[in-house]
Amino acid sequence: MHITLSILDWIVLAVYLVGITIIGLFVSRKVKTSSGFFTGNRSFGKMIVLAQALGTGTSTDQAVGVAGAAYTAGLSGIWYQWIWLFTTPFYWILAPIFRRLRMTTIAEFFNKRYGRAYSLAYAALCIYLFALWTGIAIKGTAETVSPITGVPEWVIAVVVVVIFTIYSTAGGLVAVATINFVQGLFIILLSFMMLPFGFHKVGGFAGLHRTVPVSFFEVFSRPGGELTPFVVAMLVLSGLIGIVVQPHIMSVAGTGKTEMDCRFGWTSGNFIKRFCTVGWTLTGLLAVVLFPGIPFAHRERVFGMAVVNLLPSGLIGLMVSSLLATVMAYCSSFMVNGSALFTRDLYKPLIGHHKSDAHYLMVARISSLVIMAAGFSLGLKMSSVVGSTVQFISILPIIGIAFWIGIIWPRANRYGAWACTLGSGSVFFGTKLYGLPNAWSSLYCMVTGVVLIVVVSWLTKPEPTASLERIFGYLKVPVGEENLLPQGGDEL
Repeated sequence: MHITLSILDWIVLAVYLVGITIIGLFVSRKVKTSSGFFTGNRSFGKMIVLAQALGTGTSTDQAVGVAGAAYTAGLSGIWYQWIWLFTTPFYWILAPIFRRLRMTTIAEFFNKRYGRAYSLAYAALCIYLFALWTGIAIKGTAETVSPITGVPEWVIAVVVVVIFTIYSTAGGLVAVATINFVQGLFIILLSFMMLPFGFHKVGGFAGLHRTVPVSFFEVFSRPGGELTPFVVAMLVLSGLIGIVVQPHIMSVAGTGKTEMDCRFGWTSGNFIKRFCTVGWTLTGLLAVVLFPGIPFAHRERVFGMAVVNLLPSGLIGLMVSSLLATVMAYCSSFMVNGSALFTRDLYKPLIGHHKSDAHYLMVARISSLVIMAAGFSLGLKMSSVVGSTVQFISILPIIGIAFWIGIIWPRANRYGAWACTLGSGSVFFGTKLYGLPNAWSSLYCMVTGVVLIVVVSWLTKPEPTASLERIFGYLKVPVGEENLLPQGGDEL
């Protein structure tokens, strides 16, 4: 494979990579405690929370996947990321809940709400998910950037991993959130940079309409298609139920200085991503005209092809920097959040009781390295970006139901939570094996989960009052009025 970037492109790329590394190491000097590493001491303002939400929720593989879906399914391909559009307003309501819980991970919530066994199971599953998502993002980026630059995929993957590992391991969430502020600008560039060149080449929207089939401009697929209204509705519902147990949510929505910082930052950051998704979709539609005849199995290559064929020298280097920015923002956050789950929810309760804070900080840094290495290996086995997106969106409601009911209904207990998770999971995978489409499996799964947690909780004994007070007592106390917290409570 021949190196294809110009000298100007390489200069742009080198300045970006060196600059990001220097910034990350500079801000890492402030991190001296495990609390600083995991939560930034909950000191982030609106713009940092916004950048953290945008960077953590966006990666190269998402842009590549949506563009590829739009290439074969038209405008309806946008729903692979726009399923979160209808959940975004709920972030304004949910952010104060996460902030008032005053916890570091969702596993800590489950420990207090449903007991240690449920918490341990959740933590173990989510560490696996972090590793898997990290691997998928690295692989997707390497596969996209390699044809653009002519550099082998393994070299790209190694460079990306080394850089974000350096600043993430050193500075934890402080470094990640600060760098995400810079990365956010690159994410926006990534989304829209190619559109002016593409529309000029195809003759604007008029030229696009003349060439692309009319069905490609429909928001939903027609019956029997990939993204019918029912399929989208099930993805939206699954996303809303599952968003609360995505393992990085506590660090995104609960680390602002105030409840308003969390509300504004989390909601606004995600609305910016919804806007960026439009750019990815239009890129896929332009590719229909520019690169006709690409097989369905290779549709996720069209984003990289557009970069090479549309952008001039210099801007290609900027686009490659943007692609790398998204994956580093995404993966660095997962490294830190995964290490929090391991350190606080597995290592500390099972192995390392009553150790010093410096010891836990060391364990966090080591475990973040292990999670990254595991992710690098797992990602090699995932063949489809879109397929992995649908998979995790469909699985998370199995646990998300227990969170929603646990916040809304104090009578819910650990027996109901286990029945909900095991029963709905069995229904989901069982119906999939039986041959039902993913959307119907999701519907049956969610209905089963709600019924089981309510019925089983009614028939078994409630949770201890002290555990419920740690949840519901804290939720009643606004941030800034910690003197009103229930006596004997702990801020985790």
